[in-house]
Formats: sequence, structure tokens, C-alpha cells
Amino acid sequence: MSEAVARAADEVADRFRELYGSAPEGVWAAPGRVNLIGEHTDYNDGFVMPFALPHTTVAAVARREDGRLRLHSADIDAAPVELTLDELAPESDKGWTAYPAGVVWALREAGHEIDGADIHLASTVPSGAGLSSSAALEVVVALALNDLYALGLRGWQLARLCQRAENVYVGAPTGIMDQTASACCEDGHALFLDTRDLSQKQIPFDLAAEGMRLLVVDTQVKHAHSDGEYGKRRAGCEKGAALLGVDALRDVAYEELDAALDRLGDEEEVRRLVRHVVTEDQRVERVVSLLESGDTRGIGPVLTEGHASLRDDFRISCPELDMVVDTALATGALGARMTGGGFGGSAIVLVEEATVAPLTAAVEAAFAQAGFTAPRTFTAVPSPGAHRVR
Repeated sequence: MSEAVARAADEVADRFRELYGSAPEGVWAAPGRVNLIGEHTDYNDGFVMPFALPHTTVAAVARREDGRLRLHSADIDAAPVELTLDELAPESDKGWTAYPAGVVWALREAGHEIDGADIHLASTVPSGAGLSSSAALEVVVALALNDLYALGLRGWQLARLCQRAENVYVGAPTGIMDQTASACCEDGHALFLDTRDLSQKQIPFDLAAEGMRLLVVDTQVKHAHSDGEYGKRRAGCEKGAALLGVDALRDVAYEELDAALDRLGDEEEVRRLVRHVVTEDQRVERVVSLLESGDTRGIGPVLTEGHASLRDDFRISCPELDMVVDTALATGALGARMTGGGFGGSAIVLVEEATVAPLTAAVEAAFAQAGFTAPRTFTAVPSPGAHRVR
């Protein structure tokens, strides 16, 4: 356990006592994630490759027996929110509490007996940065309730329930990647995940040992998955699958892509979406192959290809993200791309250790010259998935 997580656990436990007048039954942590490659493939039954960040949401939790749910966040200056379990309903809440309340709703809808809970949370996962702050919030609550109520659910099952909470209760049409990454990633590894059957393979990913770093550059441009643009892309992908007569775009083989695009005729927008998803699945497989063969530096150009596809075919980049990528590549980066849902958020940059400082300075200077808000840059270190802290 990191010192930061241990310290956060102490703080949330102490604050829980102040808020609720008794000690929590335990403290749990769930991480945010960064996606190395495989963007907008998860809801197309495709491949993704995220890893967990050291940034976590930490929750102190205790059971109740009166059908009430009390929620409090250290990040919100307000009194605890009190809800009645029997009154929880999809899309009834547009605030932050929809995420933990949605998890409770999803667990109960699945037949699990949850009688209530007191929850206090604190998070270091940047919100709106494309690093899955919402998934971390969902997974930490699900894991805590799974342990306290002895539900016996495994990580992938918790991820499924958390995805249902976000899709149905919150109303955001996200795929399964974020929740699975938060629940199932392992320290020092990237997670190669097949989102169709949820089969997993942990791929060793230790850049520091090879003299490299993966930087996350948060552009400070906020995004929201529940807005219309994300949903439009998903609907377009589903239309493409229907027109091609397949269950999901995962079923379009890379070798047959040109023929598939020809069959789509003048459906230009759908053609672009299909081309991105099919080529992105192939990029994930290429990255896995390169890492397993020991050619870690070789993944750099693949990351950059992924950005071009997200920018030009999926059209979800923005000037700030493009500036990070272009400036990083001009300053010697091995590869760079936007990561996350798009329309803002973060970019990742694969870089030699010696290039970190000059590259970071170059990106900051470019943002300043363009009049953009200063970006926030940190090194991404593959970290543990969700776990009980105490």
C-alpha cells in the first residue's frame, strides 16, 4: 500500500467518525485509470489496454439496517446527503451522488440484499480529465458493499454492475473498460481486456526499468460522458454494425475493412467511425505483441497512429489535445495520443526519461503562447486495482 493511500485512509476514517458518530467498518480504495491503447472499442465488443493509476478514490463505509443511504464527499462542501433505498430510481439524480447511489440501486436490482450504508469518500482522481474518476467512485462503493454484505462477487462482476449503474441510473452510455480497469488491474501491469467475454491478460509494463516514462498531460479541458456527442458516436457505431450485418464492430476483421467500408457506400460518418474502431482493435493487438516481444519503444508510433484516428475519423479531439501531441512529437517523444472519451481531458506521451523535463516545458510554453489554461502533467505508474485498505 502506498503512503498516500494509507494517509488518505486515516483521513477518511477520522472524518467518518466526525460525520456519523461512530467508526467505519472498513476503508477501501479504487483507482482511476489511463488507457494505453483501445479507445471507444469497449462498447463495440473490442479490445482495450488500460492500467490503474496511483490516484484513487478512498471510501470509509459502515452498514445500516434501516434502508437509508448517507453519502458524503470530502470534495464537496456540504452536509451528508441522505437517501431512501426504496426510492432510488434511474436518472432521478443529476449530482455526484448518482454514482454511488446507482451502485446501490444496481446491486439491489440484481437481487443482492443491501440494507443501507453510511459512506464518506475522498478522491485524488482528477475529475473531467478522462481518467475515470466516476468509475473509481463506483467501484470503491461496490467493493466495500461486496465485502461488508459478503456478496461474494468477483472483480469483473462488480465492474458489470458498476457499468449498469452508470448506463442506466446515471444515464451515461459508457462501455465496460473503466470499471474493469479500476476493479481488476494489477500493480506493474497493463490489462489486456477482451470486452466481449471479459477475458483478461496482465501484461508487464515497467517503463522505468527501460529508461522511459509515460506522461499524462491533463489539458484542464473538462468533458462529460453523459453529453450528446459521446452518445452520437456510440449510436453511429451501432448503426455501422447493423448495416454490415454483424453483432458489433468487433466482428469486422481488419483484413476485410476495405470491403466493409465499400459496403457502407455514402454513409461517410459511419464509415469513419467503423474505420477507427476496426483499426483501433488492431492497434491494441499490435501493442500487446510489441510488449510481449520486449519492443516497448516500438509502441510509440502505434500510439501516435491512434491519435490520428481519434482526431480525423472519430473526431473527438480538441485543439489542446492536438497541441500536446504535436508539441510532444516535435520535442522527441516516442509517441503520443489523446486518451479517454474525448472532447477534452488528457493526452499520454511515451518519452525517454531524459526528455521529460524539456518536453514538459515545451508543452507548457505552447499552451501559454496559445492562451490556453496551463496543463497539469504527471508520470503514470501502473498501480494496484481496487482493494480493501483496512
